[in-house]
Amino acid sequence: MSKRWYVVQVYSGMEKSVHKALIERVERAGLQNEFGRILVPSEEVVEVKGGQKSITERRIFPGYILVELELTDETWHLVKNTNRVTGFLGGSSNRPTPISEKEVEKILSQIEEGVEKPRPKVLFEVGEMVRVKEGPFADFNGNVEDVNYEKSKVRVSVTIFGRATPVELDFSQVEKT
Repeated sequence: MSKRWYVVQVYSGMEKSVHKALIERVERAGLQNEFGRILVPSEEVVEVKGGQKSITERRIFPGYILVELELTDETWHLVKNTNRVTGFLGGSSNRPTPISEKEVEKILSQIEEGVEKPRPKVLFEVGEMVRVKEGPFADFNGNVEDVNYEKSKVRVSVTIFGRATPVELDFSQVEKT
């Protein structure tokens, strides 16, 4: 038998503590050979508070963790009887269904991408109304014309003296209205 990936449902907000508890229980039971990686799928997001950029972690699938294991009665019971685990996702209650390799690769690349290039917490859409918070155009409202996530910039069309003028601003300089 080979190891497959399973989605395990846990109490929301308890992903990290279940991750730690599972690793400890696997070691205590001496089942390291039956288990592979145990992951809490998350990505880094850039947040701007008070003009300061900070990078925080955001769960990609809140309430779920991924566990790579060889499914036996013993491994199933170990996972299922871990505190704050509500069960496996998919399949029957005592025979969970593994997720496909394609799905696993997609999730793993999403995790990798989130570490390499943190995403902004606030996502802007073209055509959306925003208010300029700071700079020479403070308190002006405008329409989003273009969003550049690589540079964390947004081009906003602001009406000045009756004319629409495009202005390039940092994400931190605008807020959704």
